Amino acid sequence: MQIFKSFGYYKTIMPGWRWCCRRGGPGRPFSYLYLSQIPSVKEFVPNRIENPEPIELTYPEFEAFRLSDLEKLTQEEIAKRMKTSRGTVWRLLESAREKVAKALAESRPLVISPKGEVEKVR
Repeated sequence: MQIFKSFGYYKTIMPGWRWCCRRGGPGRPFSYLYLSQIPSVKEFVPNRIENPEPIELTYPEFEAFRLSDLEKLTQEEIAKRMKTSRGTVWRLLESAREKVAKALAESRPLVISPKGEVEKVR
């Protein structure tokens, strides 16, 4: 960082970095995802397990999946509720549906885990 004084004010020249990780920068900061409730059930285990390796479903994926398929909300309504973008909701839904389908097709346990810090806001 270089600091220059000219015309009575300080001008700071910061080293150039971008939001992307390609150039070794810190990357874009994460935003919070708001959940209406923490899932009470933490895992689903089929009666006949063919593959014992579990599939992990995160809390945000579970919340988006629940709001979309159980409460029949649109992606825009889910984005407003979770206070995020519609694109993020789309990615969460795609990932959750793929994991649930894989667990059902391959007869594998499905484990719901936080994957990060969870704090209560209200």
